[in-house]
Amino acid sequence: MSKLFSRGTEFGLLVLATVVFAITLVSLELSQGNVLTLDVLYLIGGFIGVFAVAHLVLCFLAPFADQIMLPIVAVLNGIGLIMLQRLDLASGGGLAVRQVLWTVVGLILFALVLVLLRDHRSLTRYSYILGALGLILLALPLVWPQPPGVEARIWLWLGPFSIQPGEFSKILLILFFAMLLSQKRSLFTVAGYKFLGLSLPRVRDLAPILMIWGIAIVIMGISNDFGPALLLFSTVLGMLFMATNRVSWLLIGVILVGIGGFGIYQISDKIQQRFSNFIDPLANYDSTGYQLSQALFGMSSGGITGTGLGQGHPDMVPVAHSDFILAGIGEEFGLVGLSAVLILFAMLVSRGFRTALTCRDTYGKLVASGLALTLAVQVFVVTGGISALLPMTGLTTPFMSAGGSSLMANYMLLAVLLRISNAARRPARELTSNAPSDTSMFPAIQEATR
Repeated sequence: MSKLFSRGTEFGLLVLATVVFAITLVSLELSQGNVLTLDVLYLIGGFIGVFAVAHLVLCFLAPFADQIMLPIVAVLNGIGLIMLQRLDLASGGGLAVRQVLWTVVGLILFALVLVLLRDHRSLTRYSYILGALGLILLALPLVWPQPPGVEARIWLWLGPFSIQPGEFSKILLILFFAMLLSQKRSLFTVAGYKFLGLSLPRVRDLAPILMIWGIAIVIMGISNDFGPALLLFSTVLGMLFMATNRVSWLLIGVILVGIGGFGIYQISDKIQQRFSNFIDPLANYDSTGYQLSQALFGMSSGGITGTGLGQGHPDMVPVAHSDFILAGIGEEFGLVGLSAVLILFAMLVSRGFRTALTCRDTYGKLVASGLALTLAVQVFVVTGGISALLPMTGLTTPFMSAGGSSLMANYMLLAVLLRISNAARRPARELTSNAPSDTSMFPAIQEATR
């Protein structure tokens, strides 16, 4: 029974998140002059049920895990549900109800990962299998039959259902590269040539980053979409820097991104259009720039404090429930509300890096930092895309955008982070005799702690 009360901080924050979610959802309905229906009760009940079960799972399977991550995810998920319900009230579609169902599926996968993964270090035995599976999932949409008119080949279509395997492949590839960098770190730290004060790696040591670069280029060229490739390459490059503390790797990565981006730009009409919209969305207002222009108009009308929940027009932005859900938040909650959401993501990422700092083994450090980094890169790219600070990439906002693939993958990502956090925060007396003896931090993280 003591385990039920071992995570009091998490329980209190989840109760607070539930109260805020319920009040906000009821306020939305009343602001539209609607009576409270069973759909509203279904959303509130589903929210309570999902996170109550998630809390109980952590109490029994990961009692020492971080107690802040799950409440942050609950708030983000709740804000996403509220925005989807807002869009449903404007245009119908049942997005919020389906999102609750996908959240339940995500919770099942969350619990399954925690049940099967009792020690994160056991993943090192299957790293090459996980890496191969990740590459297969990443490449599968390139050969999978696609419906007519589909621009980006990033989906697997199974009758009326579709799934985006790239969301799952990023986790598998992070696990693989974490093993590679932890076991072969010496290969990446050997000094090569000196150039402008930088120690450049040897040519033969560039093979992993060149391989990832080549994979990213092929994916972008065939799939006609550069979001997943950019996310993968940026994450691996960041993990490489954290493992070696070599600025030269970042320089090489930036050069490779420039070369690859320029090459793909020359052959992809879609990427040319997105870059053109990034430069001047209003110039293409009647065609490809309409979506971004409407998002900018909406956020402009929201101003600092927003138009108020239910008082804006987020439904006028195409695909507002997916790629542009942050634009809807910026319109109705204003800069203040959008900043609050970004702060929540920053807190989640910081807790992930904190887990990396406290983890006792190098592999766990790299996995935790890689998972946290991929969340940070994804949110940064999405935010830059909707605000015309970066070209659009087609990536979704974690835990908020409608869609099952992103939601399920991110709950699995959260489960792995919490499993590592449980091992890192476990008291010394709870550790087994075969606990890892490697307590050294990899260079970049070590520098951050001094």
